[in-house]
Amino acid sequence: MTVFSATSPRSSKTGARTSARARSHLVPFALTGVVAAGAIALVAYLLWPTWSTSGVDTPDKLPVSVGGTLFNLPVQAIRMKIQRHSGPQERIDLDFLYPSLQAPNGPRHVTADTVDTAMQPIDRIFLSIAAHHDALSPEQRTTTIYPRYLDQAATAPDDGLTMRPFRSDTPYGSEDLYSASFPALAARCTRDAATPGMCLSERRVGAADLTFRFPRSWLSQWRDVANAMDRLTAQLRGPKG
Repeated sequence: MTVFSATSPRSSKTGARTSARARSHLVPFALTGVVAAGAIALVAYLLWPTWSTSGVDTPDKLPVSVGGTLFNLPVQAIRMKIQRHSGPQERIDLDFLYPSLQAPNGPRHVTADTVDTAMQPIDRIFLSIAAHHDALSPEQRTTTIYPRYLDQAATAPDDGLTMRPFRSDTPYGSEDLYSASFPALAARCTRDAATPGMCLSERRVGAADLTFRFPRSWLSQWRDVANAMDRLTAQLRGPKG
């Protein structure tokens, strides 16, 4: 018996034309995908940082403007990653190893083995730089505001450093004010309690206020602390231009 194919020449030609048209329609989609992938790759390349945290191209310092005053800040000393960029900023927070005043290699981590041990001594001096927007200067607060709240009694100068407590019924009731003339120092310090007392010392540089924080116990060597704050202020200042 002779068997005839069910597919006619016309059907074969129609299928071939349909397949060709389908392939021709896929070409633009494929080209569009290639172009889009290339564009994404180009954008990623242009936006990718040009320095790494471990390469030789890592910048050691960043020029940062706070309130219009320029500072050159060590990258590793900036505490928050979101602040690690150049340009104008409203506030920036740093810390430095003391007494070397070097930028720390990284944050100190608490582990399960150390969390229950005695509190480790603080080995850093903390610094915040913020635009002051013409607020009362640190010197004015020390000479005109704080005296209103101080107890009348003052301790005799100890190695050139005078301490006066704030009255308990004032906003600074749990603090003391330390002052010295040479080197100049004014520091408001909390008293030792469940946690060690901390001191706050401020100074104004251009349109920014610098606020230093350090342990109260360091005041036993207060001249070293005062000189360290002076050195940091000078080191971080950008060109005055």
